[in-house]
Amino acid sequence: MRILILTQYYPPETGAPQNRLSSLAGYLAAFGNQVEVLTAMPSYPKSEIFDGYKGKKYYHETIANIPVYRSSIYVSKKTGITRRLTNYFSFCVSSYYSAAKRLQPADVIICESPPLFLGITAVLLKRKWKCKLVFNVSDLWPESAEKMGIIKNKFVINRSYKLANWIYKNADLISGQTKGIVAAIAAMQPQKKLFWFPNGVDLHRLQNNGTTTKSNGGFSLLYAGIIGHAQGLEVILHAAAKLKQQSDIHFTIIGDGPVKASLLELRDKLQLNNITFVNNQPSEKVMEWLHNCDAYIVPLRKLDLFKGAIPSKLFEPLGIGKPILLGVEGEAKELFIDEAKGGLAFEPENAQELSASIMQLYNDRSMAAVLGANGQAYVNNYFRREKIAEAFWQQLQSL
Repeated sequence: MRILILTQYYPPETGAPQNRLSSLAGYLAAFGNQVEVLTAMPSYPKSEIFDGYKGKKYYHETIANIPVYRSSIYVSKKTGITRRLTNYFSFCVSSYYSAAKRLQPADVIICESPPLFLGITAVLLKRKWKCKLVFNVSDLWPESAEKMGIIKNKFVINRSYKLANWIYKNADLISGQTKGIVAAIAAMQPQKKLFWFPNGVDLHRLQNNGTTTKSNGGFSLLYAGIIGHAQGLEVILHAAAKLKQQSDIHFTIIGDGPVKASLLELRDKLQLNNITFVNNQPSEKVMEWLHNCDAYIVPLRKLDLFKGAIPSKLFEPLGIGKPILLGVEGEAKELFIDEAKGGLAFEPENAQELSASIMQLYNDRSMAAVLGANGQAYVNNYFRREKIAEAFWQQLQSL
């Protein structure tokens, strides 16, 4: 089967869709398929084209034995709805012409959303090639953008809802990263074929290379990932402020994003010496930090929207046996705290509860070890990417 993965985000960028799709591409190729990727010039998360890709309108490379075709994209460090939409639509246009002119027709297109608008390109290519379309939804748009206040223009929001339904109707299969996403789409498209395609972990990537990258202090807490509006990372700084007197507890935040500058200002305002910010790191370096931390913090803002969210960043710490401190309500808490017993939960944006949970683990290292072992076993049983990819391949064969 000839498969095209159409996505705005792909390695060498780091992040949930990049990791999930590159892993899926590798497994689908291993199953005997001809897999290609059509993506943008890498720019995430700093909104700046990576060195080696600047000034290019089109680029072809091979990553992990997968042919990767890149087309141009508009990027700007300035914010605003106009620039954001220009970013999305520039790749929609360039990717369509790259596919139409340079690629062989696929049997199946797998399109990643967000951005939702890339679904337009996918539907047009489906019609041109007369192939099947799998539309993968990792975040409900425009629902999440509206509820988080990212997009406030009512005209854009209303048109986006209509666009989403049009894309859903034209897809042969819709996959979603959480059961909540699948349920929400099922309510809109009750006759549509749907599939739960969760994030997971490649266990073979979790080996420790023996390098020590221990955070300062005897008990280290880690967050690694995008520093954005959704994460609500202020809760970590306020918890750190409550634990100032615990000189052997230290926090590390690894990553970049749109609210990093404001977090650095908050750190200085709170006069925190027990927290370190580290710029975005390659995945292998992040793995070193993971192996040497004592617990991993997974926060999100307190919004009903996130009750159906499962942050992808929790899989790797669980996979190596680290207890998590989960500030997410709903599906994630039900799976990884209530069922797996892989860590402790705290109310989103509640620094008092987070600091209390930290002290529980700090004072009872044996409990922390048990929670870590529980989470590791759970992820190994239910969220191995190899098993997830096999299930996805079965869905493709049924189209």
